[in-house]
Amino acid sequence: MLNHINELKKLISNERVTTNETMLEQHSRDESYHRPSLPDVVIFPESKEEVSKILAYANQHKIPVVPFGLGTSLEAHVIPYNGGISLDLSLMNQIVEIKEKDFLVKVGPGVTRTQLNKELKKYGLFFSVDPGADATLGGMAATNASGTTSVKYGIMRDQVRDLEVVLANGDIIHTGGLAAKSSSGYHLNGLMVGSEGTLGVITELTLKVYGIPEETMAARASFPSVDNAVDAVVSILSAGIPIARIELVDARSIKQVNQQLKTTYEESPTLFLEFHGNEAGLQQDVEFTKEIVHDLGCKDILFEIDSKARHELWEARHNLAYAFIHGSPGRKLMVTDVSVPLSELSNAIAHSRSEVDKLGLDGAITGHVGDGNYHVLLMVDLNNEEEMKLAQKFNQTIVQYAISKGGTCTGEHGVGLGKAKYQRLEHGSSYEVMKAIKKSLDPNNILNPGKIFVD
Repeated sequence: MLNHINELKKLISNERVTTNETMLEQHSRDESYHRPSLPDVVIFPESKEEVSKILAYANQHKIPVVPFGLGTSLEAHVIPYNGGISLDLSLMNQIVEIKEKDFLVKVGPGVTRTQLNKELKKYGLFFSVDPGADATLGGMAATNASGTTSVKYGIMRDQVRDLEVVLANGDIIHTGGLAAKSSSGYHLNGLMVGSEGTLGVITELTLKVYGIPEETMAARASFPSVDNAVDAVVSILSAGIPIARIELVDARSIKQVNQQLKTTYEESPTLFLEFHGNEAGLQQDVEFTKEIVHDLGCKDILFEIDSKARHELWEARHNLAYAFIHGSPGRKLMVTDVSVPLSELSNAIAHSRSEVDKLGLDGAITGHVGDGNYHVLLMVDLNNEEEMKLAQKFNQTIVQYAISKGGTCTGEHGVGLGKAKYQRLEHGSSYEVMKAIKKSLDPNNILNPGKIFVD
């Protein structure tokens, strides 16, 4: 590999091709529980031309290439299990153009969500997808991220108007355009978004943005049971109330937040809601929501419109993962991620709770229930083989349950390594079509090998 590294240094600036031990270690892991693995070299390209040169060389010599953003992924997407090149795109972090009249923005793949929204605020605009972590937009497109606002604005795939992508052989293509709609050709945007770096490397994104709403209101509502809370979600959506966020946090989660933050929230299933609109419309939405939730057994509901008060109200949801991490020293957070049709959500959550208790694991349930996506948070001891087997068994059980109900093994975290073994079960014969596409675009299997496909 040393000869290849020397040749790669000739393609781009020496100082941006590194085998520094600390840098290799930083690129050997993500935020998941999956075991780390070192790349042979880390390269920091600054342009699509440099990415093209690197991929063309890697393809010629069959060297694995794994794109890397900030390492916030949760299913080992960026871990280079076959060594090779970790392609860090963090230097490609320019906001290229803001087309405010078209509600579009062009950005490099290393631009983060927070960086973009800070700049968009000057134009009265914002980018809607909020996965929680301040991830890069290239990584968010690669995993088809979503998060808390997807119930109103849609997921990452819904925001992508065009991608500039470098293919395995170094060719540079565009997958869309600037028009709001098109009936021309195959939908390559949809193919590349969610491909997790296995089909190409994203070097520029054209994304939809939105006007900042005139008013934002938050609410927190507690219920006697998860069934009541989920029924309230369905009723709110059925009523056509333009809800922007609607999150479920179970009683175990609230208990953990109370322990860590010294708060006194009622330890019962809780919905966190956010409404976007104008002042008059929000008042109508609030009154309608009150009627709906009270009819479904809501024990208490609190509304806030002041920005500081809204932040405090959402505190339990935003700090949930950290409450578990800080409350379980020596353990690692394992977050499952399935999605089911709304009609199956109550039963799916009840099934998950039952399985957690049956296996003797300590788990909490939370989720973006407005679109049927929920997570179970498990704090696991990576060095305890028996506990890890139980956690993996639990993950497999809820994945199989979700798929049996017409759902999916991953609503937003992506496949990576952790969910690759469920792809054939979920997709059936379509799995072979996906493999054929991969083979066609990456015949030497250099792009993020070992991810999504296990055979």
